Amino acid sequence: MTQEQQLANLEYIPYINQHGELPDILQGKIGAYAIFDGEKILQFIGYSRDIYASLKQHLVRQPELCYWVKAQTIERPSRAVLEQIEQSWINENGVRPIGNGENQQIWTQPIDVQPLFTSEERADYDNPMNDEMTKIKTIKNVARRVEAEILQVLEQRGLNMQIRFNPKLKESGLLDLK
Repeated sequence: MTQEQQLANLEYIPYINQHGELPDILQGKIGAYAIFDGEKILQFIGYSRDIYASLKQHLVRQPELCYWVKAQTIERPSRAVLEQIEQSWINENGVRPIGNGENQQIWTQPIDVQPLFTSEERADYDNPMNDEMTKIKTIKNVARRVEAEILQVLEQRGLNMQIRFNPKLKESGLLDLK
């Protein structure tokens, strides 16, 4: 059984390194991870079969809150062990991170662009004269706009890697990585 490490004893890893990349030491690694903002305030604790892939998803969903990460890897997948580490870190923190509470869906679910419509986009989408294809076109354009805004923020953060969103989900007004 993996020896659980205290969150406080793990080292901070920059979310985006000096080369503009995510920590590739976590690529394909199974484990628990904790995400911190620029002030090193804990925002979210999760676990994954591929920490790197999960970090990428969180970065596009919450780019302004992903500055530091701590991780504990394990050799074999075990939901029980990972849930135990997650709960232990939450207890150690003293309070449930906001990303594990009321804002959990923002961290763990695809981005829903519907609440991000401008008033013009909303009027166009809700226009009873428009057919289903026009509605799909409108929502895809909103998804593309939101995607461009996210990519611009990530570029400003210094990210130097390709981010590809799933094009099929855009018709549903959702953004998630491919």
